[in-house]
Amino acid sequence: MTNEIDFHIGKRLRRRRRLLGLTQQQLAESVGIRFQQIQKYECGANRVSASRLYELSESLDVPAQYFYEGLSQDEDKGDDPDVMAADILSQKETMDLVRAYYRLGERPRKRLLELAKSLEPAEPANDAA
Repeated sequence: MTNEIDFHIGKRLRRRRRLLGLTQQQLAESVGIRFQQIQKYECGANRVSASRLYELSESLDVPAQYFYEGLSQDEDKGDDPDVMAADILSQKETMDLVRAYYRLGERPRKRLLELAKSLEPAEPANDAA
């Protein structure tokens, strides 16, 4: 059975790996393990040891504390908009969009942002696609 802390650490691990554009294989190779182990860490099936957490933090260029951020807030999730935004940020599609956005020059980025803002509905829609 998955422990909530292990699950939280796994979510943070996946989010950071995707943000950097790394595959599970690439991350696994950087710390000397197999990608299946990264899969197990990310879904919370296996607990990450302190030494492995340190190695992962070094490979992902974050302090080890990064993996614990927001842990105390997990219990009070509910329909908190900040939590829902964090879930959106953990999706692969969002990370792909952010990476593509920052590959653009400054002028095209500003124009794209203006376009996106102009397409916003007057009232927020409840259809999360």
